[in-house]
Amino acid sequence: MTTRVLPSSTQMVRRDGFSEFNFGQPDPDLLPVDEMRRAPAEAFTRFGTDPLAYGAPEGAWPLLGWLRDRLTAQEGIDLALDEMLGTGGNSEALDQICTLFTRPGDVVLVESPTYHLGLRILHDHALDLRPVPADDDGLRVDALEQALTQLAAEGRRARFLYSIPTFHNPTGVNLAMDRRRAVIDLAGQHDFLIVEDDVYRELAYDGPAPPSLFAMAPRGRVMRMGSFAKTLAPGVRLGFITCAADQARRIADGGLRDSGGSPSYAMGMFVAALCESGDYDRHVARLRDAYRTRRDALLAALETHLPAGCRFTRPGGGYFVWVTVPDHLDTNVLAERADEYRVSFIPGARLCADGGGQRALRLAFSLMKPDELTEGARRLGALIAGA
Repeated sequence: MTTRVLPSSTQMVRRDGFSEFNFGQPDPDLLPVDEMRRAPAEAFTRFGTDPLAYGAPEGAWPLLGWLRDRLTAQEGIDLALDEMLGTGGNSEALDQICTLFTRPGDVVLVESPTYHLGLRILHDHALDLRPVPADDDGLRVDALEQALTQLAAEGRRARFLYSIPTFHNPTGVNLAMDRRRAVIDLAGQHDFLIVEDDVYRELAYDGPAPPSLFAMAPRGRVMRMGSFAKTLAPGVRLGFITCAADQARRIADGGLRDSGGSPSYAMGMFVAALCESGDYDRHVARLRDAYRTRRDALLAALETHLPAGCRFTRPGGGYFVWVTVPDHLDTNVLAERADEYRVSFIPGARLCADGGGQRALRLAFSLMKPDELTEGARRLGALIAGA
């Protein structure tokens, strides 16, 4: 009998002996395996066969009810159930927003740098991407105003701004409060939508996360995407959107959900049982402790091992640290030599839609344990020093 060798069934394939900073994924040892074993049995006990049916187009109602109560308490907002939708995670949510709220050729504003795989989804929809630079306080409002002025001169307007204002990917920074208000004001003046990627909100390590743009803005101005990928497990492919009721209705009434019901419906029912049991809150508390320790270990190691001329962000939450190298170096070139030092990272150019980023790189601290992060920082420092 011939033995078939199958490819890996997971997207991430780690290399033995390498410091893999490029994967923005959780350590498998931190995944809630026992909680996820219990959740389906509890869901079938409570909800009968409903988890195996075509789900309501809006999503798994028990989970949406739990989320509504949680978000109302956390953010102090009056959130109605018809202003929410279950999703198959933020990637599916962004794709559906593009499908139903844009047409090919529409202008979409994007932070630079930003989540590189989000850029791929936007490109899939043949959108005209206009990058807006950011700094240590997040998206630059002056640059946003310039971009809007340029569009007006062209007789065009932006359809939406894609933004990650809280524990940004890749920089880890938060959009400053005065800038949050200014971005919302500009969206109202120029009549564009803000698509807020809020996936890291629960992973705050030094105090509460700042208020979401959705919580600060008038209804209809912001569509906020949230996900369980970072707080529970990426494989659940489960998230949510908060938005105006008519925007939610547009998605729920779309052909995708009319045909198949809400995405990840069974998982939504399982996670509802897990959340209502208290397991979710206990798990997220453990994650915050673990990731805080890992962040601190990485920052201390970078302080020790990076050569002079390097600088890095100090994130208050999320997964990422953004490193800037001296002027004479190009992180694309460093990435080509990284295997020699058994280290990996994402060079900044892959995360910038404006052609920049050659002097920056992204490090993820979620996957590796503190001692592995320390060794990885040593290897990275040796790579940069030897360039």
